[in-house]
Order: sequence, then structure tokens, then C-alpha cells
Amino acid sequence: MKTSSTFELNHKKFGLQLVNQSTKEAFNQERFNPFIKVLLLPAGYSLKVDFQQYYTDSLTLFFINSNQFFQLENCGSELGYFMFYNRDFYCVQIHDAEVACDGLLFNNIYNMPMVVLPESEMTEIELIAKRIDEELHLNDTSQEEMIRVYLKLLIIRATRIWKKQQLAAVNDSPNDIDFFRNFSRLVEIHYKEKHSVADYADLLNVAPKTLTHRFKRLNLSQPNEIIKDRIILEAKRLLIYTSLTAKEIAYQLGYEDPAYFNRTFVQKVGVTTSDFRKNNTAGK
Repeated sequence: MKTSSTFELNHKKFGLQLVNQSTKEAFNQERFNPFIKVLLLPAGYSLKVDFQQYYTDSLTLFFINSNQFFQLENCGSELGYFMFYNRDFYCVQIHDAEVACDGLLFNNIYNMPMVVLPESEMTEIELIAKRIDEELHLNDTSQEEMIRVYLKLLIIRATRIWKKQQLAAVNDSPNDIDFFRNFSRLVEIHYKEKHSVADYADLLNVAPKTLTHRFKRLNLSQPNEIIKDRIILEAKRLLIYTSLTAKEIAYQLGYEDPAYFNRTFVQKVGVTTSDFRKNNTAGK
């Protein structure tokens, strides 16, 4: 098996590379930033996605969107897989009806990119990764579609596992899962200009109290906190990975009053924007 292989045609790109300690630094390069990334990692790996540290105790999948900041830090003794592709190759938003993962694997309100594979799924998921690698080395007219089929299969199986692991309280109700998904997707689309529960209740055609009560009944975080958390996550990204001032960030995130934004940031993070930038820039 080659350590890396890539499909590229008419702006569509998909690649697969093997991961180990000697190659890990290659995956932290900026050239991967525009791509959606899927990592299949055995035990003993550690990585950071945005500002959260993750460790693998067993075979684990990570789904990392192009707007998320990612760094692979340590590798275990077994090889992992690093897959990357652009939206021209496969866009989950356009093809959401096929895989139903937008708002779950991607753009979920928990900002949770990880799927720990049950033992019953490990062999099948590893086999899919190997099949993708095999397709990448074929010279066949159906190569592109076969890779896309395997990618969709991987996403579908991972989405089912993610729902069981992260949405245990709502997993028996398709209506509740759809409600959760729709809210997640709407927050991701509108968080820069819509900051209130009433805004999202309107988009979902329910009363604000209904939205709040439904999340409470499902034992989920309250919508108001979820909206703020998404705004603050973006503020952290902009503070660390851009040179924008706190005032510029406030305006970019839809706050007409920068002082109010700064108070909200301190309330959620515990430090000022300037202290957060100072404390984290050295380690980015």
C-alpha cells in the first residue's frame, strides 16, 4: 500500500494518506485547511480540533470541516488513515438527503467531531477505508463514483453511530432528531446575524417557549446557550488565527455594541478577548 494517493479531475479532489509518527507533521500544513477531512485513527493518537483536545483509546473516526482548526499531535503504534476532499468532490449540504449528516457529523451544536467505533463496526469501517485506497490506485472510468459511494457509506454508518453516542435521549424519535438537526444547521448558517432564541424559533415555525421546552425535555443544552457558544467559538478562532481587533470581530459577528460583545465573551470564557489572544497565540 502506498503512503498517499489522490484523485483529481475538473476541480474535484479526494486524497488518502497513511498516518504515523514520522508523517504526522505533514497533516498540520495549511494546504489542508480548505478541505473537509476524515481521519480513521487507532488507539494512542491525540489531536486538537479548534480548542478541544481529543485522545483515542480505540479505533475512532474524526470528521473535521474546512472551517475548523485541526492539529495532529501524537500518533500511536498502528497506522491511521487521513482522507481529505473538497466540496466539488462531495458537498454534504447539497447531498444531505443522501446521508443526513449535516447538523450531526458536520455543523452539530456540540462541535463534536468524534465517533468512537463500536467493536462491531471496526472491521467494516477499516474495510471501507481500504476499498477507497484500492480505488485510488485504479485507472477506471468509474473510479470517481466508486470513491464517492464508499465515502457516502462511511458517512452514513458514522452518522448512525454518532446519533447513538451523542443523542441517546432522542435516538428513538426521528422527529426529535430532525428537529435537533435543523436547529444545528440553522445556527451554523445564521449565527453571525441571528442571536436570539426567537430568531431560530421563527425559522423553525415554533414559538420561542416551545423551542426552549423541547430542548429541556430532551435533556439538551438550552438554545440560548448553544447560540452563544457558537458565536464565542468563532470569536476564539478569529482572535487566534487572524489579526482582527476585538472591535472588528464584534462587528463581524453581528454585534453593534463591542462592549456588550466583550462582556458576553468574558461571561462565557472567563477571560477578556485580549487575555485569551495573549494566552493562546504562542501555542496555536
